[in-house]
Amino acid sequence: MAEMLLEAADLHTYYGLSHILRGANFAVSGGETVGLMGRNSMGKTTLLRSMLGHVKPRSGTVRVRGEPMTGAAPYRVARQGIAYVPEGRGIFPNLTVKENLLMPARAGLDGKREWTYDRVLSTFPRLAERLSNGGGQLSGGEQQMLTIGRALMTNPDLLILDEATEGLAPLIARE
Repeated sequence: MAEMLLEAADLHTYYGLSHILRGANFAVSGGETVGLMGRNSMGKTTLLRSMLGHVKPRSGTVRVRGEPMTGAAPYRVARQGIAYVPEGRGIFPNLTVKENLLMPARAGLDGKREWTYDRVLSTFPRLAERLSNGGGQLSGGEQQMLTIGRALMTNPDLLILDEATEGLAPLIARE
């Protein structure tokens, strides 16, 4: 049986007085592909942000690889091999494309580097053409490619994409 990478049980998260998540549950094991679908404003992003430490749930539990992580700082979750591509990208606009990609580069928890700089550039060839450009000079689709590439450079065991194809051309999104 594959290792449980991320699980949430009975999460309740609020923004101010607004009760957004009401007992949300989620689980993903190694080797799984899971889609979280729903209408706008139904709490999908809040669930991701609550599990990954960007928003602290008021109650419920989050476990990463079986270890309690409820309310843990995002860097602690990332160190467990989980990469997050947030909605809205969050690139470093003053760093070049090359710097944005190389800054987070590291081996995975198993010591392997399946995602290398060259592999990311071959996956997103448009980025190879823009290496010396600042992140803020890229189109929305190019910024999305950069954000995904940057996450892959951490060689994660779990890649979480929020609005993964936002700003991407349909052909690139299919790839």
